[in-house]
Amino acid sequence: MKHPGSADRRDRVTGAVVGSAVGDALGAPFEFGPAGVYTARFPDGVGTMCGGGGWDPGEATDDTQMAVLVAESLLERGGLDLPDLFGRFRRWAAGGPKDIGLQTADVLTSGEPWDLAAALHFQVSGRAAGNGSLMRAATSAVYFARAGREATMGAARRIAALTHGDRAAWEGTAVLHELLRVALDGGDPLAAVAGVLGLVHEDHRARWAAVLAPDWHPDSATEFNGAVWPCLGTALWALRTTRTYEDALAAAVDAGGDTDTVAAVTGGLAGAVYGCGAVPARWTDPLHVPLPGYGNRVLRTPGLVALAERLDSAS
Repeated sequence: MKHPGSADRRDRVTGAVVGSAVGDALGAPFEFGPAGVYTARFPDGVGTMCGGGGWDPGEATDDTQMAVLVAESLLERGGLDLPDLFGRFRRWAAGGPKDIGLQTADVLTSGEPWDLAAALHFQVSGRAAGNGSLMRAATSAVYFARAGREATMGAARRIAALTHGDRAAWEGTAVLHELLRVALDGGDPLAAVAGVLGLVHEDHRARWAAVLAPDWHPDSATEFNGAVWPCLGTALWALRTTRTYEDALAAAVDAGGDTDTVAAVTGGLAGAVYGCGAVPARWTDPLHVPLPGYGNRVLRTPGLVALAERLDSAS
C-alpha cells in the first residue's frame, strides 16, 4: 500500500463511494467463481467492465443500490432515521432487484416492523452474519466520519442491525466504518486495526482479531466469504498486499466467491486511501447504478461523486 495521505480529502471521500461502486460492478460478473477468476479473464492484468452473469458492463448490484438508499435517507432526513431507512430498503426489495441476499430478503419481506424484523429472523434462523451490512457501508461511513470514532462505529452498528441480527455483523461494520474514517482523514487504515479491535464487543473481539491479523490470508477462512468475517478479512488482505487501487481490486476479485461484495468493500477502502483519481476511467465511464422500486432512476459516476460530496459536507 502506498503512503496514505497523498490524496486530498475530497478525492478520498469520492474515492470511497465511487471506489466501492466500481468494485461492486467489476466483481459482479465473477460472483461464485473460483479463485483466480480475474487473472484467467484478464491475463495481462488490465481488467475491464466486462459484464456477464446477468449484469451489463459497469452495472452495480444490490451492494451499491442499498448504499445509495442509505445516503439519500441520511441526507433527506438530516441524520439517521432508522424507520425511514428500513422503509426505503423495503420499497427497493419490493421493486424486484436482480440480486438480493437471502438473509436481507427474508428480513425485508417478513412484514415485521423495522425494529423487530432482523432480530426475529436471527432468533428463528440462528444465522445472520452475512456480509450484507458491509457491502452498503461506504456512504454511511463518509457521512459519519467527521463525527469521530464513537459516533461512526455506533451508527454502523445501528444500520447493520436493521437487516442483520447477529452482533458479529454489527461489529464488522463498525470496524469498517472506523477504518474508512481513518483513511478519509489521511491515515493508514491498516495501522489502525489494532486500536479499533479494542473497541469491538468483547464477545467478538478474538474472532475479529484473528481475521484482521497481518498474517491472515483468504485461504485461512473457515467460512465462505459471503460471511462477514472473511469478507472484511479479504478486503484488508487485498489492501495490505498491493500498492495501487487497481491491484487491490484485482486481488479482491481473484479471491473468488462473493466477488461483488468483497470487491465493493475493498474498493471503498482502497478508494479512500488512493483517492478517486486512482480509479481508472475505463471503470468509471460505464459505471451505473439502477434503483429498483424508484422508477427508472439510474445513477452514474458524476451522480455518485456529487452524493459523496454532499455526505461529507452535511456531516
